Amino acid sequence: MLYWLSQYEDSPLRIFKYLTFRSAGAALIAFLIVVVFAPVMIRFLKEFAVAPQRLAGFVSEEELCAIKGKTPAMGGILIIIAVFVSTILWARLDLMVTRLCLMVMLSFGLLGFWDDFRKVRRMQGPLGKDGVSGKLRLFAEMIIAIAAIFILYRAPDTRDSAPLLTIPFMKEALLYMPMWFAMIYGVFVLWGTGNGVNISDGMDGLATGAMIIAMMSYMIIAYLCGNVDYAEYLSTPYIKGCGEAAVFGAAVVGACMGFLWYNSKPAAMFMGDTGSLALGGSLGIMAIIVKQEMILPIIGGVFVMEAGSSLLQTLYYKATGGKRIFLMAPVHHHFQKKGWSETQIVTRFWIIGAICAAVGLATLKIR
Repeated sequence: MLYWLSQYEDSPLRIFKYLTFRSAGAALIAFLIVVVFAPVMIRFLKEFAVAPQRLAGFVSEEELCAIKGKTPAMGGILIIIAVFVSTILWARLDLMVTRLCLMVMLSFGLLGFWDDFRKVRRMQGPLGKDGVSGKLRLFAEMIIAIAAIFILYRAPDTRDSAPLLTIPFMKEALLYMPMWFAMIYGVFVLWGTGNGVNISDGMDGLATGAMIIAMMSYMIIAYLCGNVDYAEYLSTPYIKGCGEAAVFGAAVVGACMGFLWYNSKPAAMFMGDTGSLALGGSLGIMAIIVKQEMILPIIGGVFVMEAGSSLLQTLYYKATGGKRIFLMAPVHHHFQKKGWSETQIVTRFWIIGAICAAVGLATLKIR
């Protein structure tokens, strides 16, 4: 919205034309919205129940019931509001890239809210497991992903780049995907990212900090791919309007920083599936838009570790009739069982995330 002030070329308002300024503004506004309104949101959310299943295995069922109501869930609502408002203010709404990022974030957030609402308001038992079924959630995520890819292929400002698939470490290695394959691939990317972030949200600040690192990386990539000179220098596809995704990414980073202020140990609120699915979907659509989906497992290495450990544990448990690879999955609980403190686990996972992000960004140049 504020971008249109830049049409006054002879005034200081032309500064709103620059992506760097608008990205910084988006991050700042999103941060302030979360920090200022978080106390109000916390008081409001305490009218709901928490989702104490995240502590299962470490305390008794009686203790789980005792903590219910102390730390509210669904704090992701505030993240979504902050990102939406900040993006509306600072990004160009005439470009499909902006609208698509918002659409995917809101759609995944709504799905997560539905899941959270069923858990905390319609609980059948003390652990509140009466959420959306896995099959139904997968179906909903498939619909969102298919709609997003279809829009990418049809929108005038994205249809030229939509079929591209970039191969890391290979100079000018581009594949052209037919729409049906792109839809399947997009479903896999969005589903994997959304659930990877969701699984990582098991300790105070873990998913939030890892998301800041990963999204900041894709914010940089979006800026580079949206600039003709930088894209040519790095041998990456130039994507028209891609820079606006950097504004959206900056809003996500700012909102997550504000949320981390209240989500660091001891957390004043949890983001819940509302936030984790919305953030995962946002990261996934960013990777798809900038055509760097194949380095997402590198940049999002922490989320891959978390989701992969849960998958391996489940498969191995079923194949061996009850044996386990990890003491408990996802892997952050394995280290908790080994005696690491929550602060140690979260900090070390952030360090791993930063290393993974640096390696992922390096692939843009190593070709």
